[in-house]
Order: sequence, then structure tokens, then C-alpha cells
Amino acid sequence: MKTPPLFTRREMLQRTACGFGSIALAGLARDHLSASLSNPLAARQGHFPARAKRIIFIFMQGGPSHVDSFDFKPQLLANHQKEVDILGYRFNDFRQMTKRTMMKPLWKFKPYGQCGHPVSDLFPETAKHVDDLCFLHGMHTEGIAHGPATLFLHTGSVNQVRPSVGSWVSYGLGSENENMPAFVSLMPTERMGGPQNYGNAFLPAIHQGTAIGRAEQPVSRIGIDHILNERMTPGEQRRQFQLLQQLNRSQAHSASSEDDIEASINAFELAYRMQINAPDLTSLNGETEATKAIYGIGEKETDAFGKQCLMARRMAESGVRYIQVNYSDNHGGNPRWDQHANMPKHAEHAKAVDKPVAGLLQDLKARGLLEDTLVWWGGEFGRTPFSQNNNGRDHNPHGFTVWLAGAGIKPGVSYGATDEWGYMAVEGKTHMHDLHATLLHLLGLDHERLTYRYAGRDFRLTDVYGQVVHEILA
Repeated sequence: MKTPPLFTRREMLQRTACGFGSIALAGLARDHLSASLSNPLAARQGHFPARAKRIIFIFMQGGPSHVDSFDFKPQLLANHQKEVDILGYRFNDFRQMTKRTMMKPLWKFKPYGQCGHPVSDLFPETAKHVDDLCFLHGMHTEGIAHGPATLFLHTGSVNQVRPSVGSWVSYGLGSENENMPAFVSLMPTERMGGPQNYGNAFLPAIHQGTAIGRAEQPVSRIGIDHILNERMTPGEQRRQFQLLQQLNRSQAHSASSEDDIEASINAFELAYRMQINAPDLTSLNGETEATKAIYGIGEKETDAFGKQCLMARRMAESGVRYIQVNYSDNHGGNPRWDQHANMPKHAEHAKAVDKPVAGLLQDLKARGLLEDTLVWWGGEFGRTPFSQNNNGRDHNPHGFTVWLAGAGIKPGVSYGATDEWGYMAVEGKTHMHDLHATLLHLLGLDHERLTYRYAGRDFRLTDVYGQVVHEILA
């Protein structure tokens, strides 16, 4: 008696076809996985030729006073201690009239450079570089308080978890150096947005900024924790790392959360490569004493921030796309530039940052790096032209100044203006969304096309807003 077949010829072909289909699918999945496991931070081309390869953002948290630094208003001198009607103070209803007592600049202004731009005595070293700077005097933003305004500056949103500027740059362009992250934040604060200021939100985890140091600790401790292993030789570490990555990849084929596994694998690989490169970058060994001197390193007032600025230059040379240098938290107190009752305190903070920032500009220019590096200096908002608590100034998101320098920017020019008091932007108005759009444009990225699909819609840094400020482009 014959044993009946397990399945007919037709069934065999059908099942075999499915089998071949499964094999093909497995092959495709393996190819996809292999591609995804390649370096996701590999350098990529933008939407069009870039003017800048990288950005150094020097963040002055707390809101430095533009009317005491870069936006000279003679009317404040003429109307010192006089009451003036100010529209919409602290509110968006600009029909409201509020009497406020004007306060003159506490520091004298004088013109500098061939462009003759007035700068106050707060920033005498930066003032020497005015012919390389482009001042945006018509800035305005969202958020009257530090938290929302700081989040908006970094993510384009005041109350939603969104990717930070540096994460978008990393997502769009990758890194020029496979051994370094695309986005680094030096000495970030844990307050006023905290990790969201360098977070990736819903972008792939590899695009989160790498925090080096913390604002709450001395700059002498700046570095990446646990990057060196003193108990194992480099060869032993390499063999251990390879074994761990083999185990990770075997899990990636079967894991239900494949993206998380891939992100971990990529992060581990980048971390291992950084063990060789990052210690040299975070150390200033090898820099000449003359170079350190132009940053103010070794001087009491400027040593800490000078080290951050010099480290930023080293990061720029190493191929990091977006470097943020933070002058932020005041050791658990208010943000450094937040003087509601003691404006003379601005002098202390200006002293700490003026020479290091000027040194960075000088060093970048001498090395030819300013030609393809965009430097952005500014805070989350400005301060009011009228006094608060007799000797302070309140927050002002309605009009303030930032400056740009370097790749693709017209040097020695001013764009936009606030009113005669320095309170509201009235000419060349540049919203923070516009500034973000312009920064991306200089990197070769179209802010309307740099999108990421999440929760059923396409997101972008500028939401549904933003216009490139072509008037300031060289």
C-alpha cells in the first residue's frame, strides 16, 4: 500500500513559492538591515550647494541687553528717567498703553571698524571684529519667560517636544568625521529646557546632541565621562566590543523594536570610535601658549569660557557639523544675563565672554575656517529699554539683536531695526523661524524640504513658517 503524498503537486508549488518568497523577503530584509547598520552619520549632500559646512552657536542664556551692547538708541539718553507710553508690554495685545520709565545705556557707545557700527564698552574685543559681523537688529521671538523662549530658540516650539536645531542639521547632513558626532553641546545647562535643547525628540536617536560637560560643574571637568578604560588594553577592548556588537546584531534580526536596537548599535560603534579621537579634542594639549592667550585662557575672568571657545574651534576642525557653546546656568541661580535688578552685573558676564569670542573669530579667520564656518551669537531674547526695580531690565521678545559671521554672510552690515526706544522690531523684522530657515539655507538645506514623518504628519524645524533672509547673504 502506497503512502499518500503529504501534499499535491499544486500544493507543493504553492508552498514552495511561498518559501522562495520568504527567502527573498529575508534577503531584502538583510540588505535593508545591512544598509541601516552602516554609519547613519555619514556625510550627505544637502538640497543645494552649501555656503557653510558647520555652525558654531555661542548661546548667551538669559537675554543680554541689546540696548546696552549693539543697538545704540540716542532717545534713551535724551529721555533717561522719563515716563514713556510703551505698547503691549509683556502682552500680545499691542493696543494696551503702559507708562514705563526709560533707562539710558549704562555703557558708552562708539563706532568701530570701516563700517562704523556702534558698540558699547561692554564688548571692546568683539567690537574689533565688526567688519566681519552681520547684526540682525530686527529679531523677535515667541515666549516671554526663559523656559519657553529658550525652547523656541532651540527647537522652534515653546511647549512641544521637538528636535533641536543641531539634531535637524545632523539628520540632514550627517558628520564630516565618522569618529565624531555631528552635534556637540559644550557645558549645557540642566535647566530652562535642559536636555531638550540638544535632544532629538522623534528623530532617530543617533541625531541627539552629545553633551560634553555640564554648566553646573567647573569647566576644568569638561570632557566625556567614562571614555577611557584603564583596566583593559586597546586590543582587549576591541575584542570585547566586537563580541557585544555580534550579539546586538543577532538580536536586531529578531527584535520587535528593530529601530531601538539599530540605534543602540550605532551609538555603541560611535562611542567606541570616539574613545580614540574625543580625548584629544577635549584636551587643549598641543595648543600653543600664543593661541591660548588670544582666548583669554589662564586669565581669571576668561579662562573657563575661553577653553570652551577653543574647544569649539577644535571640534569645527574635526568635522562636527553643529557646535553649541553655552554661557548658561549661573550655578543654580538665574540664567547669567538675567538682570532684573542689577544691570551692572552685565559687565561681569561681558568680561567673561568678550575676549574668548573675539579670540575664536580671530583664530577661525587666521586658519581659513571662517570661510566655511558660520558663527551665531545671541540669547533667547533681549531686554527692555525701560527700567525694572530701578536698576534692572525685564525680558523683551519683541525686539533684540543677534549677530552672525563667516560663511555666506555679508560682513560689516546691519539688517533690520527696532523702534526709537529699542523695544519692538519695526524694520527688517526677523522672526526666530526666519533665522532658523536662514541657517539651514546656508548649510545647503531647504527648511521646507527638511522634514520627518511622525505621528501621521511631516514635521520640520520651522513648522509652517519661516522665510530665508536673503538680504544678509553674500
